[in-house]
Amino acid sequence: MTSILITGGHSGIGLAAARTLAAQHIDLVLAGRSMERMRPVVDELSARHSVSVTPLILDTSSLASVRAAATRFHAMRDSGEVSQLDAIVCNAGGRFDGDISYSPDGYETTFATNCLGHFLLVELLFPSLAEKGRVVYTASGTHDPDTIDGRMVGTAVEPDAVMLATNGKDGGKALSAGKRYSTSKLCTVMYAYELDRRLRRANSSASSIAFDPGAVPGTGFLRGMPKPVQWVSKTSAFNWVSKHMGVITSDVEFSGASLAALAADPGYAEASGTYFQANDGTFSPVRSAKVSYDERLAAQLWDDSKRLVRLTDNEEPTQLR
Repeated sequence: MTSILITGGHSGIGLAAARTLAAQHIDLVLAGRSMERMRPVVDELSARHSVSVTPLILDTSSLASVRAAATRFHAMRDSGEVSQLDAIVCNAGGRFDGDISYSPDGYETTFATNCLGHFLLVELLFPSLAEKGRVVYTASGTHDPDTIDGRMVGTAVEPDAVMLATNGKDGGKALSAGKRYSTSKLCTVMYAYELDRRLRRANSSASSIAFDPGAVPGTGFLRGMPKPVQWVSKTSAFNWVSKHMGVITSDVEFSGASLAALAADPGYAEASGTYFQANDGTFSPVRSAKVSYDERLAAQLWDDSKRLVRLTDNEEPTQLR
């Protein structure tokens, strides 16, 4: 029986992906912060498609919440309430405007939410991933400073986990919200590539894939923008201008279906280590930012992230070391 866990699967692109997967009779675990927001989606998908849809409370900004969610998942797995995972879809995230803020663990909120939470979740849930399972990371074209997307939002800085986690502390200058967001997405792509390298070294059959859904009105990223920008982003004129400027654009349904395909379609079984992009109705593998292929930086990012999340030897799967 196929089962897929999606963080943020109750809204936006994640919800569109969940609906696509449920229609294919795939059981789901929806992980999110609010049971109140997840419950209607659970009821909708289970009633419409007669699949098992299990809600799991998870706040990726909190390491304690991630650990509690992983413990709860393993308990449900042992009891037979949920089945082995065929994919872990790391989709939740957002941009946090305004004054810089910090997670319950004291880490900058954007990096904690978009990066460290998912990093820890993959480590903790990997033992429940099927032999040929997949890990899919929702990234963003904003990670690439050589693109219009990257320049418009804020050019990504060096993917230094310690610097990003402590940004703005001890009198240091805080990065802009745009730079914090784009850099978190650069780190996301690099996590995907580094995980692929570790899986290959371990002779694992599992896959690790990165995905750019394009700029999609109504998603968490654009919801964090000023109200006038949100309004303009929904107009046909904005979409026309964006496309002609070279901005990567898409819509919720197409990007959600593309994310679902990466998680479950047999056609992507050999796509590990690849970056895919949804762009104006097309979906294809593309090159990511030059720096994202830097193996030394990626290994350092991974090792620093292990220390930041305080990963223990018992928590770390042998294949990911």
